[in-house]
Amino acid sequence: MSDFNIAGIQQIGIGTVDFRKSWNWYIGYFGADIKILEDDTVAERMLPYTGGKPQQRHACIAVNLQGGGGFEIWQYSKRKPSVCPFKIAVGDLGIFAAKIKCRNVAEFYKKVTSTWKSCTPPEVLPDGTPCFYMKDLYGNCFQLIEDKSVFINEDKLTGGMVGAVIGVTDMERSVKFYSQVLGYSIIKSDSVGKFSEHDILPESDKRYRRVILTAPERQGAFAKLFGGSTIELVQALERKPRKIFEGRYWGDPGFIQICFDVSNMTALGKFCAEKGHPFTVDSCPDGEQFDMGDASGHFTYIEDPDGTLIEFVETHKVPIIKKLGWFIDMKKRDPKKPLPKFLFKMMGLVSREKIR
Repeated sequence: MSDFNIAGIQQIGIGTVDFRKSWNWYIGYFGADIKILEDDTVAERMLPYTGGKPQQRHACIAVNLQGGGGFEIWQYSKRKPSVCPFKIAVGDLGIFAAKIKCRNVAEFYKKVTSTWKSCTPPEVLPDGTPCFYMKDLYGNCFQLIEDKSVFINEDKLTGGMVGAVIGVTDMERSVKFYSQVLGYSIIKSDSVGKFSEHDILPESDKRYRRVILTAPERQGAFAKLFGGSTIELVQALERKPRKIFEGRYWGDPGFIQICFDVSNMTALGKFCAEKGHPFTVDSCPDGEQFDMGDASGHFTYIEDPDGTLIEFVETHKVPIIKKLGWFIDMKKRDPKKPLPKFLFKMMGLVSREKIR
């Protein structure tokens, strides 16, 4: 992967039926209060996943400066979102849960359960990491995992996105994909067993194979903010899994994609095609620039072996202080050189969102 660079998980997309209520909830419980961008336009480039038609939508990307990837919160503006018609269970195909970093799992569990009851008791993952699960106000599942690393200390117990739990049908094939294409080449654990039984984890009494992958330390402008991440692959051994987005559109309620920050999209596209996973969406097929609200760049999509959507974003312009017209031209920087931390601190001063 020498000709291109994957800097880490930029964000995980979450489709919702109420944009503002969802963002308020993620601010209140996960501290996702720094707005990177907000956009209320038409999604014209996602036709393979939006019924072949452009779709009006309202979306934002928000981060927690303690570290980790962001939350892309996404709602259709003119189309009624289609909610998953069945109860999503462990091992179903797609993103079952997003992983959130947490400085102290036991302390956060005690704090959060004083106001929110949709949580499992703390436990330990097969790789030895303390964790617990919680569902948001619309039933999306999050796995809080202990990670004491902090990018900018804001005295919060949580950070941002640091991975995902993904259902698969063929573990060997999926491990090969996430290792060779996305760089998750380190196997932290490989086990067979049951999940802790709880209403939040339907079908948890069945047996599953679980493989937790991580990657060597990554480089890039935003790599220090994103930090390390893990992909937890889950294969059902005693039941036939269902596809979470079967018959639904990208942007419908649930986890719609996992997005990686990259550089040299052209080289990445050639690499993915050689590996049998060509771009299914390309926002800039002729090399032009795509505007994303106050930011701009180039985005593409591929699918994992079971159809879970993987997004790549190469950022060209990112806002620092919008009112002063201060933006960073990423194309003029060394793509592997980290942005100075003071720039992120300035974002915290001018771009902080409150619950409203």
